[in-house]
Amino acid sequence: MHIPLDPSAPEPIYEQIRACLADAILRGDLASGDPLPSIRILARDLRVSVITTTRAYNELVADGLVDAVRGKGVFVRAQERDQVRRRALERIDSALADAVSAARTGGIGADELRDRLAHALDEENR
Repeated sequence: MHIPLDPSAPEPIYEQIRACLADAILRGDLASGDPLPSIRILARDLRVSVITTTRAYNELVADGLVDAVRGKGVFVRAQERDQVRRRALERIDSALADAVSAARTGGIGADELRDRLAHALDEENR
């Protein structure tokens, strides 16, 4: 599993790992019951500490996306469609709030912001 990490990013490494795995789960790339790599193997592959991967996995458990089974590993939890939709809407609302804030700071008006959203949607559909 490829998880891109950026040591210079403002987000901590554990959060980058958590976000990447959460996105894969919510997109359906990781299905219900799929095992995640062991904490030690993921730490070795990513060249980070076991503490970092442990924290990322603990955050995923707290988010309700995975279940940790003692002695067996960490597995993707079945996701209810309503919960997936709610989480997606929360992520969208957060991203839009960030975009509005950045637009306001940059002096970008609502029409240009809407145009950029429409362009992003068009690019996604290609």
